[in-house]
Amino acid sequence: MNINLVKSFRGAEEHIEVEKGTTIEELYYKIKDEVPYQIVGAKINNKVESLRYIVKEECRVELLDMRDQNANMIYQNSLILLYLRAVQCVFGDVAVDIDNAINQGLYTKVGLSEITEEDVDAIKVKMDELVRSNLPIVEEQLSKEEATAFFRKKGCEEKVDLLDEITGNIVFYNLDGYKEMFYGHAVPSTGYLKYYELRKYKSGILLRMPQQSLPDAIAPYSDEKMLYKTFGEQHEWGEIMKINYVCDLNKRIKEGKFTELVQLSEALHEKRIVEIAEMINKQRKRIVLIAGPSSSGKTTFAQRLCIQLRVCGLDPIYMGTDDYFVEREDTPLDEYGEKNYEDLEAVDVKLFNSNMKDLLEGKTVDMPTFDFITGKKIFGKRMTTINSNQILVIEGIHALNEVLTAEIPKEDKFKIYISPLTQLNIDRHNRIVTTDHRMLRRLVRDYKYRGHSAKSTISNWPKVRAGEDKNIFPYSNEADVLFNSSHLYEISVLKKYAKPLLESVSPEDEEYGDAERLLNFLMFFQTVDDDSAIVNNSILREFIGGSIFVD
Repeated sequence: MNINLVKSFRGAEEHIEVEKGTTIEELYYKIKDEVPYQIVGAKINNKVESLRYIVKEECRVELLDMRDQNANMIYQNSLILLYLRAVQCVFGDVAVDIDNAINQGLYTKVGLSEITEEDVDAIKVKMDELVRSNLPIVEEQLSKEEATAFFRKKGCEEKVDLLDEITGNIVFYNLDGYKEMFYGHAVPSTGYLKYYELRKYKSGILLRMPQQSLPDAIAPYSDEKMLYKTFGEQHEWGEIMKINYVCDLNKRIKEGKFTELVQLSEALHEKRIVEIAEMINKQRKRIVLIAGPSSSGKTTFAQRLCIQLRVCGLDPIYMGTDDYFVEREDTPLDEYGEKNYEDLEAVDVKLFNSNMKDLLEGKTVDMPTFDFITGKKIFGKRMTTINSNQILVIEGIHALNEVLTAEIPKEDKFKIYISPLTQLNIDRHNRIVTTDHRMLRRLVRDYKYRGHSAKSTISNWPKVRAGEDKNIFPYSNEADVLFNSSHLYEISVLKKYAKPLLESVSPEDEEYGDAERLLNFLMFFQTVDDDSAIVNNSILREFIGGSIFVD
């Protein structure tokens, strides 16, 4: 039987023969030495499958390593299962919460009065033992009734309520007698889980794992203190709104309390923006720099911040950094020989520093306007001077990179990092992935404002993520404050817009696996059909339309 095999992430195809009934795992072991990284999943005719998949007919097989988002989730699901089983072996049936992504891993809480270094070491020893034993991770299917009874017996009511949104049988994974439900695949055995690290952190434990940009190692540790604080604030917001899990959100929507959720969430956003504006005013900053990953809501946030700065008696001037691109012929090239507009080298840093410094010194500056048709800066159209009461508000992907404003005194700068960081979990052990959340935002916005299909957005996403890993995330700790732009209810709103776009992706498209994964994720959420309660200055309006700040 013939198959077309892609051995490496987005690599070249090779026509080979295998016997009917061969599993993808068996195929992988035959060519293991020919691939650069460990394989943990596969796409069969663009549909994501586990390595257990049995090849029954001619097909296209793409082996997936950790550089692929789907493979990354497969590894993460499997590692969480390993961790949960190890905790159970060491401490019995204590509650474990998988909270949020931080410090290149997941922050988890174990239901003990206190976590010690010795506790963490004991869990790590057990995880190592389970990996060395290469125990099978068995896929099982339970009926909805069986799954309900199973979770009710364990006291997992949030999982019981979640099953209301699911039709058909429920896939469980069984490791050494410990069963768990995930909304994705798992590796065949514990021997695949070579890379992980445990650390005691605050009152919990960090479960660290490889990132897409570093698939065969654990990244150097970096303590994202501000991110931890922001997640704590978001947890408090969830308590105020009485929403911790998706089932809580679904219940509130079914009860007709969506408008109340919107009002509370918008009030919390505005409260935080007011606090930031007052900090800037009190510290007498002259230049505000705003950065964040794609689809964070930077434009709306910056405009709302400008309004609150005016309330403080300041006169902000809002601008982006796109007008400071180098001439197109000077744009650097990426590894594929294409023009790279994401890296700092694509910005005329020298001119930007000179202009900003002169403005702050009260000089008149001939600020450029970049002509995206000709690829050149145009001068003579924006002669600008600012007075002592005016403040520059600048938004751009490199805004937190000190090199961009190296000639501006640090005491004049106030840096803001913005990102949607939801504390809402699907259930106790299945979290909402921030990158998936942002991709849903971008899917909807790209279609509405840029005429892009879901296929196009998904195809471009790996390049977007690579740019963020290089140019944005490493500088998040440089920020003076972090603004969380998420709304707890927003995925239920985005679902109405995103679902038909994702369903338009054909099984023949390479992007089908990602579209299917997002559709499976969306199935847990109630749909909000009437979103008229969302105000026109909401960050969410930047994506679904109706914003007073975005044309």
